[in-house]
Amino acid sequence: MRIILLGAPGSGKGTQAQLMVERFRIPQISTGDLLRSAVSKNTPLGQQAKAHMDAGQLVPDEIVLGMIRERLASPDTDNGFILDGFPRNLNQAERLDNMLEAMGKPLDTALFIDVDFDILMQRLAGRLTCESCGAVFNIYTSPPRQDSICDNCGGNLHHRADDNEETISNRLRVYEAQTKPLVGYYAERGKLLRLDGEREIEDIFSDVVRLVEGLKSARPSAAAKATPATRPAAAKASKPRAKPASAARTEETAEAPARATAAKKKAAVKKKVATKKAAPKKKA
Repeated sequence: MRIILLGAPGSGKGTQAQLMVERFRIPQISTGDLLRSAVSKNTPLGQQAKAHMDAGQLVPDEIVLGMIRERLASPDTDNGFILDGFPRNLNQAERLDNMLEAMGKPLDTALFIDVDFDILMQRLAGRLTCESCGAVFNIYTSPPRQDSICDNCGGNLHHRADDNEETISNRLRVYEAQTKPLVGYYAERGKLLRLDGEREIEDIFSDVVRLVEGLKSARPSAAAKATPATRPAAAKASKPRAKPASAARTEETAEAPARATAAKKKAAVKKKVATKKAAPKKKA
């Protein structure tokens, strides 16, 4: 399966990506990792990227796409991949689609982990990270047993400098303006699957597995695929860009189990946050 992960900072994309790697045995491709690796290895694309980074500029899309193209040429992507961190805007999405089609590796689905703005704020603002083992806790939703002490290794927990409300709010505004439109882009193409990201990690991943396995079983066999001569006729017979009924049903099914409890849970979380804020602060 060829998958793109969509979601705001704090939505849990990284956690779900790791679980998917273990379950489906396909690589997670992070553009940040690709850039760091190319620069450290001093590859031709890495040299170009470094020149822009040293000048304080964004790395151009063609360089990032070139790195993705090189990575997708590796044999371990033949059975699929999980693309995380790219695309970030509509122009990148269109260029990525064109490249994947040209490589014969078109996208199967875009998984969107949907989380309310207030929940994202409390997840990011309440985050505590262990200096020793990297474990992550949250003062609101998953606090450590002892203040500022890691449950796993006893290391010190710290609050990242950029995890303040102003910085977080700015990051989320940038996401809403640039990246959120990708949800509509992939929905129009019948490739979007929406997941309620306000549930437990295991519950979200259970839906991920069910949806991905469903898509795999629904894939047409090689014999059933349309030939180039028949594709135009098939396209005329159906409405352009209409979402397949199966995809619409699958997306609806993914959200259905959580609808009955979403409002109740959100109210409970907000009440908990308010209680925490009202109580004397014990943590830095």
